[in-house]
Amino acid sequence: MRIYLSLSLLVISFPAMAASAETPLTCKGAGIELQVLGSGGPIADDARASSGYLLWLDGRARLLVDAGGGIFQRFGAAGADIADLWHIAISHMHADHSADLAALVKGGYFSDRTAPLRISGPDGRGAFPSLSEFLVRQFDAKRGSYAYLSGALDGSGGQFLLQPQDVDSSSRKPVVVLDEDDFKVSAIGVSHGPVPALGYVVTVGERKLAFSGDQNSDNDAFWKLAANADLLIMHHAIPQGADRIAQNLHAEPADIGRNAAQAQIAALVLSHHMRRSLDKLDESLRLIAGPFKGKLLVANDLDCFSL
Repeated sequence: MRIYLSLSLLVISFPAMAASAETPLTCKGAGIELQVLGSGGPIADDARASSGYLLWLDGRARLLVDAGGGIFQRFGAAGADIADLWHIAISHMHADHSADLAALVKGGYFSDRTAPLRISGPDGRGAFPSLSEFLVRQFDAKRGSYAYLSGALDGSGGQFLLQPQDVDSSSRKPVVVLDEDDFKVSAIGVSHGPVPALGYVVTVGERKLAFSGDQNSDNDAFWKLAANADLLIMHHAIPQGADRIAQNLHAEPADIGRNAAQAQIAALVLSHHMRRSLDKLDESLRLIAGPFKGKLLVANDLDCFSL
């Protein structure tokens, strides 16, 4: 079964139901396609995997954004091959955005990949290590949790090498982390409470896609970088009127709608849902659709959007 949704035909869809893990969906057509591997958050209460997205180009998965719990299975169900990836982009080091990275690296040992794989993520602060330190803690031959996969750091043992790039999450200037012909990925710091975090913007030829990551939406630099995007994956983790701690971490629906409208986003896909946000989904959609007149959608696991 295949789902291909042309952006010219997409409309608001709600209430949303998670895709069945027993019904593998593929997203392997022509051109540019964005597939949602995980549309959920950190709680296993809605049958959704945590955060993860694949960008397909001409039938090959080229970019993975985030690797939260559950996306390992979704990666396989989507028919993706780690040997095809050009880059992995991690938004921040919360478990629901990074927990399945080790599983993907282990699975990649059995693939045909031999070339190094570039991976980007934020710098460290407080309880959160930088991406490069995170990889050391995972894979270092002496002190790594998965020391037997140390080839991910040095290319030994038949394991392909990971090439990390730490991005300053306090900077409001974009950093190019991948430039592959007409395929460019830029990272920029976003505000996610005390957590070092990044948003990503991808250009493929004349097309632009943006990934908000977890953020409270108060960073104008991200919205300027994402301006006029054909599609924005925006995280929808809280309802309007959430407590101050939640608002410090995530964007409220009214802010999402206002910022997306000002940035002239063509299509807005809400993802990274939690029960608290899904329970008030109708209200959130009304608040977002007030200022935002583009196409508004609700993501489910394995949904595929064609550009």
